[in-house]
Amino acid sequence: MKHLTSLLNLSVDDVHAILAKSHELKACWKRGERPTLLQGRYLTQVFEKPSLRTRVSFDAAMAQLGGTGNFLSGNDVGLSTGRESLADIARVISGYSDAVVLRTFSQKLIEDFASYSRCPVINGLSDDDHPCQALTDILTLQEMWGDVRGKRLVFVGDGNNVAASLAMITSMLGMKMTVCAPRDFELEESLLQAIRLECPAADVTQTVDLNVAMANADVVYTDVWASMGQESEADKRSRIFFPYQVNARLMAKAPAGCLFMHDLPARRGKEVTDDVIDGPNSIVFQQAENRMHLAKGLLVWLLCS
Repeated sequence: MKHLTSLLNLSVDDVHAILAKSHELKACWKRGERPTLLQGRYLTQVFEKPSLRTRVSFDAAMAQLGGTGNFLSGNDVGLSTGRESLADIARVISGYSDAVVLRTFSQKLIEDFASYSRCPVINGLSDDDHPCQALTDILTLQEMWGDVRGKRLVFVGDGNNVAASLAMITSMLGMKMTVCAPRDFELEESLLQAIRLECPAADVTQTVDLNVAMANADVVYTDVWASMGQESEADKRSRIFFPYQVNARLMAKAPAGCLFMHDLPARRGKEVTDDVIDGPNSIVFQQAENRMHLAKGLLVWLLCS
């Protein structure tokens, strides 16, 4: 049985297969075709964290492919309340479902759930990893460039779960990545070691110097400075990260044609300014739409291959 708990649990061939199916199904959608590849299939989504894109993209993907599903909060099922064991919850939910999407704080919870599940489990986000977003980002860049090999993605801001997943997938696909973050907010060395173990040719560098980071950027990516669960740190983080705001002045340091990405939700006026996110080089809302197309490709890869 296949799961998507972390990108490092996929092979490069798996990643290419998911992306290829996503491109194929988006092309069908553009032609007005909605093949009912998941007719009769049922998806359960269980979220501890709020969501717009993850929840609606999977809902829409299932509906457009002929399936259906249900959404539950973590409290609905007692996911981390101790009402019943995680093993029992996983066995029950997976017995009703063809696939399960989990959006949680704990990465270990997702991995443990998958170990008990009788159906594929998808990591819809954890504090450590956001694989569906990273796959979507590559899908979007392939639409812009075709081959992504050799391109450099510069992530500006907190070395969080999004940055971690981007480091994984860029390494798997032959891209280069620079993380530009304040000291003590970089990607952890243990993660980089794990990536290099799986991808010996990985090219992930880290710097605090924005001039160095932007000099060879093909795409600049940023995310919120305080993720869900870090709200109490928001003011402190704003002071630390303000010099790393992605604005027109910063984008001018990059080569002409450099793209801009953000996984949303954006705190406009914080990590990014309106003139960048709404500017001509922004592909943010193409990214957001592609969450649905990636969800389609992923579900079909998990359930039909």
